[in-house]
Amino acid sequence: MLLVWPPCRGVYPHPIDFSAKGSYALGFQIPYPIIKKDCSMRFVCFNHKPTRRTNIKKRHVSTQNVDLPPVLPKNKKKPYPIPFKQIQEAAKRDKKLAQMGIEKHLDPPKNGLLVPALVPIAYEVIDNWKLLIKGLAQLLHVVPVFACSECAAVHVANAGHNIKDCSGSTSAQRRGSHLWVKGTISDVLIPVESYHMFDPFGRRIKHENRFDYERIPAVVELCVQAGVEIPEYPSRRRTQPVRMMGKRVIDRGGYVKEPDRPCSSTLLSPLADLDTLGACERYPPPSPEEVPKIAQETMDAYEKVRWGVTKLMKEYTVKACGYCSEVHVGPWGHSVKLCGEFKHQWRDGKHGWQDALVEELFPPNYVWHVRDLKGTPLTGNLMRFYGKAPALVEICMHSGARVPQCYKAMMRLDIIVPDSQEADMVA
Repeated sequence: MLLVWPPCRGVYPHPIDFSAKGSYALGFQIPYPIIKKDCSMRFVCFNHKPTRRTNIKKRHVSTQNVDLPPVLPKNKKKPYPIPFKQIQEAAKRDKKLAQMGIEKHLDPPKNGLLVPALVPIAYEVIDNWKLLIKGLAQLLHVVPVFACSECAAVHVANAGHNIKDCSGSTSAQRRGSHLWVKGTISDVLIPVESYHMFDPFGRRIKHENRFDYERIPAVVELCVQAGVEIPEYPSRRRTQPVRMMGKRVIDRGGYVKEPDRPCSSTLLSPLADLDTLGACERYPPPSPEEVPKIAQETMDAYEKVRWGVTKLMKEYTVKACGYCSEVHVGPWGHSVKLCGEFKHQWRDGKHGWQDALVEELFPPNYVWHVRDLKGTPLTGNLMRFYGKAPALVEICMHSGARVPQCYKAMMRLDIIVPDSQEADMVA
């Protein structure tokens, strides 16, 4: 069979089959006068299969530059991690099974049982989380960090930048300029806390009894539910699975009272290593010879924590509010009415729960990348030439650690930042 390709421009969008007189392969009639003489035609024979070249090696093409992380608007709800149509279809299937009297099939850990393969990963995350806090607290004595007192902006340099992108309440009076103050460890490693629950499948946390539950780092709560044993944070370990029919729990094994916990709220307790509060006071400044080693260990711990949290969140359910930064580790969210973001009056302060992302439980906190801490402050007219990196990666890089390959594209290390006068001549 002979085909003409490409077809005459502006005449017919498909190849023409000359094996059938006056007809096309799909059954459409093609009159002969549509073929123009000035069209460049190429005849292709489909009787022979094209030969494959097996000696061609695939080349790995690395991304040179990637876009900076987008800033989500606060006057809209966050997008769903899972398409909403899939959520509706899953709810319809569960409702149909419940109407037929069929229980919902749940695999561990959705049924309250532990996954033995994830217990070592949870312990590894806890150990690296402690190492991450310790290393970052020591590096903050060496690397200067500034934070805006009006918004959440952070800058790693000897002085704050001059980019006017402040989003604080009084930023209009300052025309977007930041009010820089000395940064702390909580500005770099954003504290995301969650309610600790002895039984995640038990009674929901009400607004009236919210003070009966302790707030702990969400990463720690995720590891506790994944199998880490901490005496101060006990968790119920089930031997029989939870049974559900639709959205209703028909068998949770009864309600078990939470045991009494030892009181250890001092800074010298073992729990202090799990929290960023007072970390800079607990760890002294390191010697100049130890800084590169501590920076590399902190960078490795950061990557291991992020890897472990990603593995755990694939199995264990974590909910996040679609309007604010509230996170809850458990099969369903709590009922505390403390959401003050977009249209919270319509929801009576309740959170709009949806599946959480890794960036919501363990936020990277991107900052502008600075090549020289003692160099000229960044300006707004050269923003398109600057890159970004997580604040912890930026601190570790300036302390002597190797930058992982996954961050180099966003940092735009291959771009030469021009002078302010040369920027106008750049296309």
